[in-house]
Amino acid sequence: MAEIPNLIADLALILIIASIVTLLFKKLKQPLVLGYLVAGFLVSPHMPYTISVMDNSSIQTWADIGVIFLLFSLGLDFSFKKILKMGMTPVIASCTIIFCMVTLGILVGHSFGWRKMDCIFLGGMLAMASTTIIYKAFNDLGLMQHNFAGLVMSVLILEDILAIVMMVMLSTIARGSNPDGGQLVESILRIAFFLILWFVIGLFIVPIFLRSTRRFMNDETLIIISLGLCFLMAVISSKVGFSSAFGAFVMGSILAETIEAEKINRLVAPVKNLFGAVFFVSVGMLVDPKIIAEYAVPILILVVTVIGGEAIFGTLGFMLSGQPLKTAMKCSFSMTQIGEFAFIIASLGLSLHVISNFLYPVVVAVSISTTFLTPYMIRFSDPCYHYLEHHLPKQWIRRLNHITLSIHTSTKVEKNNWRRLLYALLEITIVCSILSTAGIFLMFTFILPILRHLIGFTAGNIVCGLLTLILISPALRAMIIKKNHSEEVKVLWAEKRLNRLPLIFLGLVRYCIAVAFVFYVCNTLTEFGNALLMTMAVAIITLMMASKRLKRESIKLERLFVLNLHSREINAQIQGKRKPLYEGHLLDRNIHISIFDISEDSEWAGKSLRDLQLRKRFGVQVSSIIRGLQRINIPNGDSSIFPGDRMEVIGNDEQLSRLHQALEKERIPEDPNIEKREMKLRQFIIGDKCPLVGKTLKDSGIRDQFNCMVVGLNEGLENLTMIKPERTFKKGDILWVVGEEYSLSQLMGEV
Repeated sequence: MAEIPNLIADLALILIIASIVTLLFKKLKQPLVLGYLVAGFLVSPHMPYTISVMDNSSIQTWADIGVIFLLFSLGLDFSFKKILKMGMTPVIASCTIIFCMVTLGILVGHSFGWRKMDCIFLGGMLAMASTTIIYKAFNDLGLMQHNFAGLVMSVLILEDILAIVMMVMLSTIARGSNPDGGQLVESILRIAFFLILWFVIGLFIVPIFLRSTRRFMNDETLIIISLGLCFLMAVISSKVGFSSAFGAFVMGSILAETIEAEKINRLVAPVKNLFGAVFFVSVGMLVDPKIIAEYAVPILILVVTVIGGEAIFGTLGFMLSGQPLKTAMKCSFSMTQIGEFAFIIASLGLSLHVISNFLYPVVVAVSISTTFLTPYMIRFSDPCYHYLEHHLPKQWIRRLNHITLSIHTSTKVEKNNWRRLLYALLEITIVCSILSTAGIFLMFTFILPILRHLIGFTAGNIVCGLLTLILISPALRAMIIKKNHSEEVKVLWAEKRLNRLPLIFLGLVRYCIAVAFVFYVCNTLTEFGNALLMTMAVAIITLMMASKRLKRESIKLERLFVLNLHSREINAQIQGKRKPLYEGHLLDRNIHISIFDISEDSEWAGKSLRDLQLRKRFGVQVSSIIRGLQRINIPNGDSSIFPGDRMEVIGNDEQLSRLHQALEKERIPEDPNIEKREMKLRQFIIGDKCPLVGKTLKDSGIRDQFNCMVVGLNEGLENLTMIKPERTFKKGDILWVVGEEYSLSQLMGEV
């Protein structure tokens, strides 16, 4: 208990300074992340003129928790299905950018004469653009409705995911004596294995648990359960050799596929903001002015490296993914900064004691410099494109655009049946093999010792073997049977006789893999000869294929998994939160759909589409209005807009941008005299000369003329008497009236 006062004092100091600085940065329209960094610098031991934090170790522990919450929230915003639906454009762009920037960072660090690990971690940090900063810049510049902004955000999502993978790989490299290609491949395979395993098992268990307990859930229990699952996965991740942050991200991505994802994200946001602020403040505490002054030249070179590298390699990556030169330059110039993940990677390097102390403040200085330059770089993309357009040969520009168009049109061609089939079989085989491996590992590690202790060595082996085969049988059967009667197989079988032998061979390969799993289980737990074991394995697999009960259970599990996988999409479709599927098939590539929220203070609220004249003013068309659980498709001119509505609007970048600006501008101004709008209750006694004498409540003008309301008549009873509109006022009536102070004063003067 003796350390609690220091901890509380440090937290109070951090939050007070952070609140003051962030309010200032908010007024200056700068990202809050920079405010946290400045606040950390002010409370650090490197700042001699301010109060410093007393217990750095406790603050660092809280900062580590902040990283867990940041990555858990990132996982809640992430969806594996979204990545698969994005196509190859963001994949090619992000992989090109990250590979080139990591290589460039390593080369620049090597040119400074820095250590090998410093160079490797520097490359990882320089490759990570800031999602928060770019999102804010797009909002401030009114560019979120532009089509290129969606491309940038897709690439940023993939970069964040690849950053998680990079963190795991860097941890593995840092623990190794000499990183080589084999170690990197092993790291990638381990990541893929556990990622698929956790995701598949998580999608079976977590949604079923949440669905069965939904009627008992409130906000309090939901956030406790969510955070409990987050930290449980963080612990499991640490036990198997990964970082706790990686486990938090995995659990967030699992919960992202549930119906409760948005609610969990909303509930976790305050906790994430608190601990996230502590993390970024702790980053700022490591900034040493002496180190920045000493490394001023490398910092300047790194700033130029980030801006130039992202601009050049980003443009190359987006062009390789099929974007025209102008769009590619807009996207790449938006990403010329480093942000949150650079700090997380730097923290990882410090915690593993593999990077030098100077690297952290150097990266923070580079991040601050590039962040301030981000809005200017976004604006600079158009002039830079026009400069290239006027100075590059016209043939080059036309050729680039021609290549782009051909790439997009070629993606509409139907995939080859063989390729679709091979992809599906590979996916099924990998997932089923991972599940079978995990099942065998769990049974042999935990259940087998218990059975041997309870019923003896031999009997324990036999029982464990049977239980293991029962456990992995659905996965093995799915590996063999799935896609055998698919449309691709039927078409290929009937199309050519030459296709039949490869199809049979694919079936035999999957059959042999399943037999190998059964053989391994039997060989480990028995002492029979190989011939007998092989015969047993073939027989067991054949029984699995013929079992009707196993077929029913396998189909049931598959349907349950698909239901869990698509439950959030189904719920979103019911609530009208998903964009229509035809968006990707619009003929004009510049035409796309954007969603606009009608705020409570919007001047458009209460008006019909005919009154708003959106098509005439902006050239856009409203395809749908989403109102709560109701979706109004193809609304007519009489359809009205209400506060809280969401409009799906079709138009190009310029039209949607002008619509967004008008929607933001046309708002009811805030009432400067809001304090005077307080409603008060007053008592009035009607006298001899009162003009209300002889008038009815309806004709008195109390409501229409003075904007007041009579709530009752005092007749000496316990409760006030309600007055009917036809009631005539008489001398001596005691009225109780509600209204604003000014209106009541006017009424009193009249009375």
